[in-house]
Amino acid sequence: MRDGPPRSPPRCHPGHVSTSTPPSAALAVRRGRSTREDILEAAVQLFGQVGYRTASLREIASRVGISHPGLLHHFPSKAALLAAVLARRDEVDLAASQADRAAGLPVAEVFARVVERNAARPGIVELFATLSAEATAPDHPAHAYFRERYTTVLAELTADFAELDAAGRLCPGVTPESAARRTVAVMDGLQVQWLLEADRPGTRVDMAAEIRAFYATLAPDPEAS
Repeated sequence: MRDGPPRSPPRCHPGHVSTSTPPSAALAVRRGRSTREDILEAAVQLFGQVGYRTASLREIASRVGISHPGLLHHFPSKAALLAAVLARRDEVDLAASQADRAAGLPVAEVFARVVERNAARPGIVELFATLSAEATAPDHPAHAYFRERYTTVLAELTADFAELDAAGRLCPGVTPESAARRTVAVMDGLQVQWLLEADRPGTRVDMAAEIRAFYATLAPDPEAS
C-alpha cells in the first residue's frame, strides 16, 4: 500500500493512451439511441394506422428523417423492427403492472390502469388492435407472439380469478377460466369501440370505467356492498 495522499490521474500527452470514451463517440451513441427510439415510435404509429403488411420501412425512415439504409443500420429487417416494437410495448406495460401489483392494488384496478395508460397512447391501442387481427394468419411474423401472449395473459388472469374463487369472491356459476376469457374479450372489444369513436371525444367510451364495472359483475367488492 502506498503512503500519502492519492495521486492525481496522469495528464494525457502524446505518449499516453486514454481509455475513456471520446466525447464524439459518446455523442454518437446518444444520437444512435435517440434515432432508435424515433424509429420505434414511428413504427408504432404506422403499424397501427395501416397494419404491418402495408407499412413500409421507407415510409418509417421518411417519418424519422433518415435514409432507408440508415434505418436498416438499427433494424436489419421489417420483422426485426416489429419484434422490437412489440417487445417495447410489453416492457412498458409489464413494469407499470408490476408496480401496481407491488402496491397492493386489486386485479381489477391493475387492469383498469393498464387501459387508462393505453388510452393516453392511442398509437399503442391502434397497433394492438390492427396487429392482433392481422396476426391470426399463421404466416404473419407476429402470429407466434400473439398466440403466446394470449396464452400467458389467460393463464395469469385465470390464476388471479382462482384466488378470488378460493376466497369465495367469484359470482355463482363463474369459473376462473371463464372469467379470464370474458375479461380478455371485453378488453379487446372496448379497444375497438374506443378507436371507432375517435372523432367523438366527448362521448368516447371510458374503457377503464367499463373494465371496473365489468369486474364487479364477476367478483363484486365486498366493501362496496
